Amino acid sequence: MHVILTGATGLVGSAALVALRARTDISKISILSRRPVPMLEDNTDDRIQVILHDFKRYDSSLKERLSGAQGCVWALGISQNAVSKEEYVHITKDMTLEAAEAFQQLKLQDSDHFQFVFVSGEGATSEPGPFTALFGRVKGETESALAEIESRNPQFKTVTVRPAFVDPSGHQAILPWIPQGSILKRFGESIIGPPIRAFYTRMHSPTAPLGEFLAGLAAGHYNHQMLRGEGVETRGASLIINNAGFRRVMGLDGQR
Repeated sequence: MHVILTGATGLVGSAALVALRARTDISKISILSRRPVPMLEDNTDDRIQVILHDFKRYDSSLKERLSGAQGCVWALGISQNAVSKEEYVHITKDMTLEAAEAFQQLKLQDSDHFQFVFVSGEGATSEPGPFTALFGRVKGETESALAEIESRNPQFKTVTVRPAFVDPSGHQAILPWIPQGSILKRFGESIIGPPIRAFYTRMHSPTAPLGEFLAGLAAGHYNHQMLRGEGVETRGASLIINNAGFRRVMGLDGQR
């Protein structure tokens, strides 16, 4: 199976890359990235191709290189505090939807559908209020737009995952490669991390099982019946999996 990955230089994308490489049912991984992927500097896995891409145009040559892909983990993203409002909307919403439109035009092989997995986040909402943060509003709009795409093209399956406190602690496969962030961000994580891990696990998203979950979704490992339950909502035919749903499916709370 051929899977596309974006965001491979970031925290969630790094976890997804490790998980995709570990799956024996994945025959090809196409990574779209604006810059080289440090984790792959010494790569010897011939299943992987890194395509340096500006995310502005999906021309015929790029679509040919992505031909046969049956799934995608879209983990490309940025903090709303790192860029202007306009740039945040462009990266989070516009680039995602432009890719979704382009991927519908790919030639499918050995499958009658494409699985698009969008990494959103807790706090995203389709019903924003006056105090809803920018990220919640924009990610919610993106989720709704993806669901609308699936309603128009049932062969293009969309699944949204909403992680919460994404935690790489102890995940040695990605720790050397992930961005360290600002001193202020690291300080904040050092304060809120321990109580979330100990007492508020509902909001805890450890990267190893999160990466496995995203890879499994893109590979079609989970059908809708396996996913339905607490923490999973529907928007048309599209599924939105909150952090509680991810933890339930992965057995992180002692049950599946």
